[in-house]
Amino acid sequence: MTVAQPDRALKRARAGDSSMSLALVECFAVNERMNQIVLDILDPAAWKARLPGTRSRTIAAVFTHVHNVRRKWIRLSAPDLELPAALDRSKCTQAEARAALEQSGALCVQMISAALAGRSKADAVFVRDGWAKPWTPGAAMVAYMVTHERTIGGRSACSPISSGIPWPPAPAAECGPGKGYGKSADSRRRADPKG
Repeated sequence: MTVAQPDRALKRARAGDSSMSLALVECFAVNERMNQIVLDILDPAAWKARLPGTRSRTIAAVFTHVHNVRRKWIRLSAPDLELPAALDRSKCTQAEARAALEQSGALCVQMISAALAGRSKADAVFVRDGWAKPWTPGAAMVAYMVTHERTIGGRSACSPISSGIPWPPAPAAECGPGKGYGKSADSRRRADPKG
């Protein structure tokens, strides 16, 4: 299956969406780029690491969960889009997760862009679960999606560090144009004496 990459979907969004809708689409695209950066710099030894003495999720389980939840959002909110394959957390490799997240991220960008553009007002809803009430597409929808992924993803950062596997520094300008994503808190404070 061929899926538009997030940057191509963003270009289409820029052509027809309001600036607020475009900003929301870009927020999710930046969120996906952060996932890709983590997977790029992650030591393969950390892929199956657990917090010592716990039954916590492995990083593999965290990223497969993110992908599989995206599949659910797409299935429930944009049934016209073809679903990517589900991932099995016990068998998934880091490369498979990276490719799957890129694919599901591009589909989420398409779903968000279409929902916010109101291309089908009758069907424009975001359904996060089979039991939750549908939401009207908007900032709350995107905030929920990003917050879910960052909360789950933040947990993954604890596993390698607690297991003695250091995180390399993230490339500073890889997440957004001049926004400082990836910079350490110390470097931001040095740049902004009030911070």
